[in-house]
Amino acid sequence: MSMPFYVAPEQQMKDRADYARKGIARGRSVVVLHYADGILFVAENRSQALHKVSEIYDRIAFAAVGRYNEFENLRQAGIRYADVRGYTYDRTDVTVRGLANAYAQLLGTIFSSGAEKPYEVEIVVAELGATPALDQIYRLTYDGSVADEANFAVMGGSADVIAEVVGSGFTRGLSLADAAQLAVRGLGSDGGTNAAPRTLGVEALEVAVLDRNRAMPRKFRRIKGDRLAALLADGPEAAGNNGGEDRQPKPAT
Repeated sequence: MSMPFYVAPEQQMKDRADYARKGIARGRSVVVLHYADGILFVAENRSQALHKVSEIYDRIAFAAVGRYNEFENLRQAGIRYADVRGYTYDRTDVTVRGLANAYAQLLGTIFSSGAEKPYEVEIVVAELGATPALDQIYRLTYDGSVADEANFAVMGGSADVIAEVVGSGFTRGLSLADAAQLAVRGLGSDGGTNAAPRTLGVEALEVAVLDRNRAMPRKFRRIKGDRLAALLADGPEAAGNNGGEDRQPKPAT
């Protein structure tokens, strides 16, 4: 009778973490940052059908990198959590902190379980506050760790290089155009200091905002097409609060 193969718990956790990190690093990056009137999401995404950035609830949005089927499961779970809590209690009781805690428990359970592989995902959930000081951005990793990001968050790909570029140009109170251009500049610099920056056109980007100036209770809107091009060029349409709005139905549960 052969002896069972033994792997130390520390080595098993390290192997699972390395596996998840490699999967996330293969994904194209996402930048989430504050601007004067809300929170901006910019992802490198050439797909017209598969979104990396989505609405969760009235003032809450979700962004992710990694395996699409896995973070899509998390997105749907977040929508169900928000809808049930809002229906059972009150819409104001749906908070990004509660959502982040729910995601942390789910990801932590999956990571520590030996029965299934860890999720190869990294996600950001953000909530728009009544004032800029009340805005919240939380970044969650594959093992359920939660980080409260003060100004911006970068996930996937060459996240460290992109974060350095975004951090060097970030200041509080950036206009939407300035914030979008900074995020795109960061995404294009993922090759490092020894590589020429890449030029990312409108067709390579997925851009959305949580807009404090939007009159509707739901603050999420997408920016694309000509209005995104004008925003990146700092054209006259960039200042429009409703420019590029994607009038989509509320996400189905």
